[in-house]
Amino acid sequence: MPKQKTHRGAAKRLSITKNGKVKRAQAYKSHILTKKPTKRTRNLRKAAFVFKTEAKTMKKLIPYK
Repeated sequence: MPKQKTHRGAAKRLSITKNGKVKRAQAYKSHILTKKPTKRTRNLRKAAFVFKTEAKTMKKLIPYK
């Protein structure tokens, strides 16, 4: 069997924690930040986790991480 190819786009955006959760960045942080409250933009800096239903698919995209 040949090695699996890593989805490079997913590899740049996702990482896997020690417990096996898939960590991701928050959305809505790139532009039009003037109308968003400072509290909201500050909270968007925090990392989030992918839901269990999608985590299985995401792990297939990054098999060697």
